[in-house]
Amino acid sequence: MAPVFPLAKLAFLFVKQVARPLSSSIRRKAVRSHFFKEKLCLPPARFYHWCEVRMKMYVMNLGRTGQSSTIPRLSEEAAIELGANLLGEGVIFGIAVAILAYEVSRQKEKEKKKEEAEQAFINNLETRINELTFSSEELDTKVRELTRLSYALQSQLKTKEVPAQ
Repeated sequence: MAPVFPLAKLAFLFVKQVARPLSSSIRRKAVRSHFFKEKLCLPPARFYHWCEVRMKMYVMNLGRTGQSSTIPRLSEEAAIELGANLLGEGVIFGIAVAILAYEVSRQKEKEKKKEEAEQAFINNLETRINELTFSSEELDTKVRELTRLSYALQSQLKTKEVPAQ
């Protein structure tokens, strides 16, 4: 179990390294496309900024008063960068979740096949036990029949051997 932590660290580093080029390509796309910028990059970035500032104010005990404090808007450049980073990491996270879901379903299928094989083995054993029980009962019946016949023959022999007086 020792190599688990370094592997997790390596996986985290890999995700960060893959997310960087993805977020840069998203950032370039957001700068060129108005729709991409306005609908996909800026709303999550502004919402994230709002939640982050609100949480910091709450932790510093600034947001608990009855006053409504305004949160300064994020500049468009910073919002585009933050939104691109969020989307890049979201895509990486989505891919990781899809891989994990695939692995879970594959493991469940493997476990199901294993259980089916075990059940088939148990059914085969039960069938063989039933067949052996039937064969044993059949042999017992034949032994009883042969025993009855041998007693009958013995009694016939005794009656024939007895001299007539």
